[in-house]
Parts: sequence; structure tokens; C-alpha cells
Amino acid sequence: MKILITGSSGFIGSFIVEEALRRGMETWAAMRKSSSKQFLQDERINFIELDLDDPIQLEHQLRGKDFDYVVHAAGVTKCLDQDDFYRINTQGTKNLVRALIKVGTPLKKFVYISSLSIFGAIREHQPYKEIRETDTPHPNTHYGKSKLAAEHWLKKGLETTTVHFPYVILRPTGVYGPRERDYFLMAKSIKQHSDFAVGFRRQDITFVYVLDVVQAVFLACEKGKTGRAYFLSDGEVYQSSTFSDLIRRELGNPWWIRITAPIWLLRIITYFGDIAGHITGKISALNNDKYHILRQRNWRCDIEPARQELGYEPKYTLERGVPLTIKWYKDNGWL
Repeated sequence: MKILITGSSGFIGSFIVEEALRRGMETWAAMRKSSSKQFLQDERINFIELDLDDPIQLEHQLRGKDFDYVVHAAGVTKCLDQDDFYRINTQGTKNLVRALIKVGTPLKKFVYISSLSIFGAIREHQPYKEIRETDTPHPNTHYGKSKLAAEHWLKKGLETTTVHFPYVILRPTGVYGPRERDYFLMAKSIKQHSDFAVGFRRQDITFVYVLDVVQAVFLACEKGKTGRAYFLSDGEVYQSSTFSDLIRRELGNPWWIRITAPIWLLRIITYFGDIAGHITGKISALNNDKYHILRQRNWRCDIEPARQELGYEPKYTLERGVPLTIKWYKDNGWL
């Protein structure tokens, strides 16, 4: 079996590459020239440069490769210019799919990594209920909007072609694990004796460990139904303090100050974070999209369809996943 993984140098993509190699698949890692190969050192990896911005060049790069599976994990979660979300997450997906169809790639499955963020802040009245696939999305971030636009195109845009395109969509909640950089900032802050939470109203949060996402990717390749979209979490619901409490425990319980800020203060901080980002050219961790993510109170989602149709069964709750993550950060000199 021959598999192509976009975004292979990224957090999730690099783990998908490792699992494909473990399964003995002919593994092709798509990446840009500027991308790091830090986590792609296995000599069995075949590298391919794909220009998702250039449809003509993309066709040339894909022609004659004949992949059985394509996992599209490439994308951006933070941008200085909001238009880049749509150029990369939305248009890049369209260009890739069109090129695969144009060159006649005989795909068994195309797996698109989307996000729970496409739904935005819905079902926010207590008691919180699980977000379901039948709910109407109301994304409140440019990231979520760009991912939803790509999903809509996969569902509607492909109707204009007579070619059968076997795509499956995965919608993970917050993904954490070794190599991840956003949750790492939380661990770094706790090590430096401070923790930061937002809002005084109850917040239900869900997580999924990176290897459970990888599990779902290959189950989707094997069993996913064309046109279906599946939520992914570890099956548990946590309070906002749970993750930081576990991180603190793994760091040896350093003394700390836990600050809970009102939503209005977060709005001010992220507003100036965006301005600073545009001035310095560096994306701030506290930006406009992050404001909407942190203020959202309900991150519950229904993973039963993934369990029933894919056979997905998460193996890592926070109790298991956080210690593995912090150990990796320590072993690799991040903490």
C-alpha cells in the first residue's frame, strides 16, 4: 500500500508517517522546501515537494505517483493575515483534491484532518450537551471558518464532477502530545510558577492524544464511509483546571499562582497581541482566534459514530497522556 501524507513535518503529520512506516506501507511525506525534517529521519521515508498554492505545478508533482491513500494533514492554526487561513486551509485542499482527480490517482481513501472548531460556540447553555454532526456549525474563528469551507467544498463542490472521490473527514478536539507546541507553552508557564485561566462560568473541555488521532486516521482509511465526518476525543469531559493540575503534578508540584481572568481582560490582551504580531511579524499565542477559543465554554462532542463505524476506541485519557507528554518535553530538553 502506498500512502501520501501532507503536513508530514508537523505535529500530527509526523506521527502519521511513523505509523505508516510501522505498518510497512510505502510512505511519502509531502512537505515544503523550508520545512524541518527533525522528526522525519527514517531512511524509508520518500519525500515529495507539493506546492498546494499552484494547481498546475501540483499536477506535475503528483502525476504518475498512484497513491492508495492520501492523508491531508497540512494546514495552519495561526496566521498574521486572516486571508492565509483560507489560502492554505481551504484553497490548498481544493487544489490538492482537484489535482488528484486530474491526474487520475486511483485512491482508496482521502482522509481530511479538519477540527471540532468548525462548530464554534454552540450548545453553550448549561447543562452542556455534546456537539453532534447534525448541529449547524457557527465557527467563531478564521481557522474554524477556513476548515468548514474546505469541508463544504468536499461535500458540495465534488458533486460537479462525475469522478467518485472517496473522502472521509476527521474532526479532532484539542490534540496534545509529544512535539506539540501550544500546550507546551502551558507547561512552560506552570514550570515558571503561573497558570492562566479565562472566565468564571463553567467550562467543559475535551482532549485527544495524538496517537489516538493516528489510530483514527488508519481506521478511516480502512473503514471510513465516503462523505462521512467523525468527531475525535478521548471520550472524557474535563474541567478547565484538570489539564494544568496534571501538568503541575508531572513537574513535581512547583509552587504556582493560578490566575483566572475575566473575559473582557482577555479581549484586551488578545487585541494588543494581534497588533504586536503585525508590528513584529511574529504571531502571538494570544491572538484574536485564541480569544474565541478560550472564551468558548462547551467543547463536548459525540464520538459514538467513530466508535460504531470505525471501531475507534481511544486509549489515552489525560491521566495517561499528560505524563507521556511531559516526559517527552523533559527528555528532549523542552522543559
